Order: sequence, then structure tokens, then C-alpha cells
Amino acid sequence: MRIRWIVAGVALVTLIAAVIVSRTAMKPTTRSVARSTVSTAACPVNAKSANLNFTMKDMSGKSVTLADYKGKVILLDFWATWCGPCKYEIPGFVALQETYGKDGLQVIGVSVDDTVDKLEPFVKQFKMNYPVLLGLGHDDVQDAYGPVIGIPISVIISRDGRICARHVGLPPSKSATDSLEKSVKDAFEAEIKSLL
Repeated sequence: MRIRWIVAGVALVTLIAAVIVSRTAMKPTTRSVARSTVSTAACPVNAKSANLNFTMKDMSGKSVTLADYKGKVILLDFWATWCGPCKYEIPGFVALQETYGKDGLQVIGVSVDDTVDKLEPFVKQFKMNYPVLLGLGHDDVQDAYGPVIGIPISVIISRDGRICARHVGLPPSKSATDSLEKSVKDAFEAEIKSLL
């Protein structure tokens, strides 16, 4: 009899966990944003150094080294073409690159598992105005900025190469009338402006 209650208790806990996970997955606008000591004033004093010693190919097959962008504020975005929340982030990143690129911002997209033939139409459709790198087979890059257990994950790196913030998922909307794209732009813009 006691074993039945233990089994029933475990089954109930599993069911509750499954319901919570499924409800969270169905509401991308309420996904949490994990930030490592987010500060809108500047990069935290105790921010760790970013490993920029990685080289990946861009869509044209050219080798791109992340260290080439040291001295700029880098918004490093891990994403994929099949990722729904990623599609909401990209227009905000395009707008940020357009507005702040001249001031030293460099958005870099790392497609975690797409091939060039899938990326090309996607990049064209979303008018991506920043480098898109092929992350397929580069688990070392994901490990350096991870763990990357879900996407999107975006990392903000200061001009001196420190990781100032790490965002997981979409930022919450500040207003019921704001679009997800605007929420993304607004959330990242404050942090980026403080570092430029």
C-alpha cells in the first residue's frame, strides 16, 4: 500500500512538472530573461572575459574570427531558422545594427545548426544587415558562451572583451501594446547604449 502512494506521488509531481513546462513553452512572451548582473549603466565590475578566439565561416565561406571585432560592443546571438522566438528578435537586432553600427555596435548571428541553403532565404527575408556565421559543428563556441540548452541566447560583450549580459529567451513586454520586436529592441538598446 505504501509503495502505491509513493508511485502515485511521483506520478503527480511528474504531471504537475509537465503541465508547468508545457504552459511555459506555449507563452514565448513570458519566457524569462536570464541576465548576469544586468546593469543599464555599464558592464558589471566582476564581468568575466569573453573568449573571442573562435573562427567560423560566414555564408559566403569566408573565415571570420570573433577577435576581429574586439574594440566594438558585440551582440552575439545564438539562433536557428526554425526557432520561433528567434524570428521575433531578429528585426530588433537589424534595427539596432542600423542605428548603432556607426557608433561601434556589431551584431553577430551564430546559426547553431542551419546549413547555408537554409540560411540564405531566411537572411534575405529578414533583411539581416550583420554577419551570420555557421555554428554547425562549433559546439566549442556554444560551450564558451553557454550552456546553450535552448535558443535564442544573446550575449553582450563590451569593447574591452568582457561579457556584460547574457539573455535567454525573449525579454518580457513592458506594455501590453508593445510588439515582441519592439520589446526586444528596447530591452537590448538600453544595455548597448550604456556600453557605446
